[in-house]
Amino acid sequence: MKSTIAAIDFGTSKIVTLVGEISGGQRCDIIGAGIAQYDGFLDGEWNNPAELNEKIQKTIAEAENQSKRKIRELNVGVPGEFTRVYAVETSVDIQGADPVVTSRHVEKIFANADKQLSPVRGVVIHRSPAWFIVDGGKKVLEPVGMKGSELKALVSFVVADNFFLDDILARMRDMNITVSGFFSTSTGEAMLYLLQEDRDRTAILIDVGYLCTDVMAVEGDAVIFQKTLPVGGGHIALDVASGLNINLDQAEHIKREYVYGISTISQSYTATGSDGVKTETFTQDQVAEVLEPRVDEIAEMIRECIEESGIKLGNWSNIYLTGGGLSLNRGGRDYLSAKLEKPVRDTVKRTIKLSSPIYASAMGLMDLIADTVEAGNAPASGFAGGVKEFFRSLLGG
Repeated sequence: MKSTIAAIDFGTSKIVTLVGEISGGQRCDIIGAGIAQYDGFLDGEWNNPAELNEKIQKTIAEAENQSKRKIRELNVGVPGEFTRVYAVETSVDIQGADPVVTSRHVEKIFANADKQLSPVRGVVIHRSPAWFIVDGGKKVLEPVGMKGSELKALVSFVVADNFFLDDILARMRDMNITVSGFFSTSTGEAMLYLLQEDRDRTAILIDVGYLCTDVMAVEGDAVIFQKTLPVGGGHIALDVASGLNINLDQAEHIKREYVYGISTISQSYTATGSDGVKTETFTQDQVAEVLEPRVDEIAEMIRECIEESGIKLGNWSNIYLTGGGLSLNRGGRDYLSAKLEKPVRDTVKRTIKLSSPIYASAMGLMDLIADTVEAGNAPASGFAGGVKEFFRSLLGG
């Protein structure tokens, strides 16, 4: 039997409402989408709160029209700007003549982690394990059934700001829409676009948005570090507009067309007005002079963020890039890689619809919600091969 779910994602420059259908054992099929550009957020506040309800309603109406479904309940993604990540390491002793890890020990691990976390400002909207270790052995994600006398774990908590939760609840209530739950957008994005083997080795995911850049360290089934940098593609466009003395729309067009790493090749960029009329043409060097310093600054901020995170990256750890601020540009990923002095990869293509990096957060959110719904609807079948689903159903999205 198919279930219908709806979700809303707040990006730094657009709001996306998605409607999907899920059925047992199948991925979520997107049947409707609504998208609206808006002024976004910065420093934990809406840039233009007065416009928000209108933009939300626009995306909902578009999604309803496409899906032929009336949206009365919504799952809400909480952006990285409005969340904080805490990673708590804890342990429990395993007693008995023949000690073995059971589900009760796993529950106690999370109970201990809860105690170590408290008190904390905000609301925990997601918690998940980065790893378990039994008696100092290898890191695993499914410890139930393993023999040993001590179980250690690193548990990640995503805590949402009360401001965001209260504000969105009030806005949805005014629209007669019920909020089914709040979910960590960053966690959904990381789980969808980073393969399990990359997460097992600890990976970095960089999402360069329009006004912000999220830097996440991911291990196991958890985001173990996250920081939102107050710079993004919009700042690049603003520098281009100021440096070339053109308007922001023209600068955004040039920013999107810009090709990195071709300074020796003849290349030009034309400023095009909103009426489609071409006004002025600039050389590669002219654009590079005003555009690349900001990209260099963003790259340096990312480098410092990774270094100051305290996260230890191994020789096999990978860095991935998504978001519309840089990954859409030809040569953008390679340019960032050179600045970080580490290989930077594109995320894997996991979706057919809305596959552009600009929709990565929305699709990751929808995938996380679908997984949570499926885990909650699945019949209990023990822990063999199903510990991940157990965590998601027991601990929430």
